[in-house]
Amino acid sequence: MTDDRPSRVARGPKPPRTVKAQAVVHLSRREYSRSELRSRLLRGDVTAEAVDAALDELAAAGLLSDARFADAVVRQKSGSYSRRAIGATLKAKGVTGDEAAGALAGHEIDDADAIVALWRRRFGTAPANDREKARQVRFLQSRGFALSAIFRLLRNPPAAEDE
Repeated sequence: MTDDRPSRVARGPKPPRTVKAQAVVHLSRREYSRSELRSRLLRGDVTAEAVDAALDELAAAGLLSDARFADAVVRQKSGSYSRRAIGATLKAKGVTGDEAAGALAGHEIDDADAIVALWRRRFGTAPANDREKARQVRFLQSRGFALSAIFRLLRNPPAAEDE
């Protein structure tokens, strides 16, 4: 039997990627905030000036946008997290207050509807005992909902929806 596959050509080591190329590779996978991408790029042995220059180029070209990143995060987390939790996530990722507020304003996020929908998806029935109630409270708190709203929901659980 003969092997018709081409033989592998020995290649030398790959040249190191530029800072801009590294940033584009990251952005090709998902949206990043400027702050988040900057901290990732600074992990290598590059200067802060080189990283900032590359990020400025990408922002000017429209490849890097905190507003677009904030919009993507809000779209992804709405319905499963409270407005407060989404805002905190954006702040932690380095998105400015104006851009976060703009992204939150662009989406209709009603915490009252979100907590009921999430509770129905996750649990669907009122807690049978204190242990189950504590579990439901912890879960809803981890999603950023206020304790008062959680207790209001659990005191008067909504009726099951007819499907």
